[in-house]
Amino acid sequence: MRKGNVHKFGDNIDTDQIYPGRYLDISDHKKIAEHAMEGADPEFAAEVKAGDIIAAGSNFGCGSSREHAVITLKKAGVGAVIAKSFARIFYRNAVNLALPVIQIKDLDFKENEKLEVNLEEAYIKRADGSIIEFTPLPENILEIYKAGGVIPYYKAKHA
Repeated sequence: MRKGNVHKFGDNIDTDQIYPGRYLDISDHKKIAEHAMEGADPEFAAEVKAGDIIAAGSNFGCGSSREHAVITLKKAGVGAVIAKSFARIFYRNAVNLALPVIQIKDLDFKENEKLEVNLEEAYIKRADGSIIEFTPLPENILEIYKAGGVIPYYKAKHA
């Protein structure tokens, strides 16, 4: 279960907005997190709390194939990203690095709305108690999330 406040973004949030390319020479993950979403909201990194949830429009994570975009969100404390759609490479990077990504076509969340996300049972609970169901994630993706990413997943599976 992931619980947090919503940070709302629009369509076509690209990897350079998530983690600006001018910081690609930084390797310290804590310092990478200081620049999360800087291209879309310069205050995001200072405001995000552990477990908070990004709600975005269509094509979230478009642009380059850099994993830094996912790393910065994870290290900033983002508990999940919910979007109308995701760029394919960003989606796969998120799964590989165990950042939960959920696609919901009829997205209607408000800034700072409190949500609980249950990945295993495929629902989101709003503060008013209402439930939004989403397409259940495949078991192999849930296993990757539980393991902490694709590398720990395969290491455990083939140990």
